[in-house]
Amino acid sequence: MGECTAWRPFLEQWSAEWIAGHDPEKDAPLAPEVVRDTWLGFAPASETEVAAAEARLGRRLPPSLRQFLLVTNGWRHAGNFIYRLAGTAELEWLRDTDDRTWIEVWEDLAEDEDEDGDGEDAFGVQEAKILARSLRLSLEGDAAVMLLDPEDVDEDGEWAAYWLASWSGEGPERYSSFHDLMRRQWVSFHALRKPPGATRDHWDAEVERARCEALSGAVDGPLSVFAQAHDYGRERADVLSMQMKAMLGDWRGHVASLMWYCPGNDDLLLSPLFAAELLPLLVRQDQLAHPHDLRPLPRLKEYAPAPVRALVADYEARAAEPGFWLTFGGPEFDAAVHAVADRLAGKPAFQAPDEPPNRTGPIVVSLYAGGGPQPEADPLSDPAKVRAARAALCDEAWPELHAALRLWEPVCEDHIAPISLFADPVLAQMITPDRGREILATSRGTGPGLP
Repeated sequence: MGECTAWRPFLEQWSAEWIAGHDPEKDAPLAPEVVRDTWLGFAPASETEVAAAEARLGRRLPPSLRQFLLVTNGWRHAGNFIYRLAGTAELEWLRDTDDRTWIEVWEDLAEDEDEDGDGEDAFGVQEAKILARSLRLSLEGDAAVMLLDPEDVDEDGEWAAYWLASWSGEGPERYSSFHDLMRRQWVSFHALRKPPGATRDHWDAEVERARCEALSGAVDGPLSVFAQAHDYGRERADVLSMQMKAMLGDWRGHVASLMWYCPGNDDLLLSPLFAAELLPLLVRQDQLAHPHDLRPLPRLKEYAPAPVRALVADYEARAAEPGFWLTFGGPEFDAAVHAVADRLAGKPAFQAPDEPPNRTGPIVVSLYAGGGPQPEADPLSDPAKVRAARAALCDEAWPELHAALRLWEPVCEDHIAPISLFADPVLAQMITPDRGREILATSRGTGPGLP
């Protein structure tokens, strides 16, 4: 962490953004001194107080915790589920506190698991040992606790830190230091509460920069930025990231994850991106879904706002009409794409079934009686040959589809890739992950919001 003063600006920002995100109607009132001082902490501990705590515990505290205490002797709201962190006088070994039930629960769990004869490898055994020797950092929480392990020390003297919540469905989550755990708690606070302030502004600016870079042909850099922004709860990053990930493979899974309905994504459902790109994909994804796949479309039909349900119903009605054509974008791009897709769709290889039909009736065996050349088997009755024929046709047509990208334009500022191509069965087979990356690596678009 460096000098102890390095904590101060970070904690000041945390305090300001926590207060800015406070909802008086839902949250407990903030302490008057917190509002007055814009500070979730307390007065700094003195070196004497820190040394006294170390003497009482019998161990020198790790550097990042020591530096933290010299800035604030305790802390309020260490994330969404920890309400109070200990000061120097309140630091205790977990085994010596009322929270030792955490140890007992995990020891019981380890004992039950060890009956299977797995010994030290049994689930819960190592976790119980860690808890039994840990230093408790948190005083109050929502069935959650923060800990430090004095026996897991790195070359800088930092102790491994742990976050554990009974409701998480996970065991203790390890971090390399107290500082890293606090940083993670700060990030999770942003993901859940999305407070206004410098952090949100920073990640919104980073997402916009990454969007422009993505349209210029960058791939891995924007994806990395979107992943980091996702951790801070920036939903626009998820919309942009999904488009890039869909081009790189498993478009069905990515669209299903993004479009699982919750009231918070109504803005996306009412956007041009949904009507033009996401809705055709959702309908196609639902047609292809296996019994246990995530299926967002039925949920949208039940819970989405009335205008969205009407939009879905109208699209499905049009799609059911004879001669319905998918639309892939502006007139020029749409015409160029259809020239490729429609030509391939007319080929026998794409008209053959994907798999041979299941036989449910009696099998009829025809015997060749001679008297002429033996008829050759239909090559399109062999699924492997069908796949090979389709692959060859796609290889031949791919340069033409790729060249059409120069005609593509986004429908709105949140549109960065021609994902509606996957709604067409032929094009979905043509766009392999490698070709999807080639699309993303191509500078594209002249429409709204472009640099």
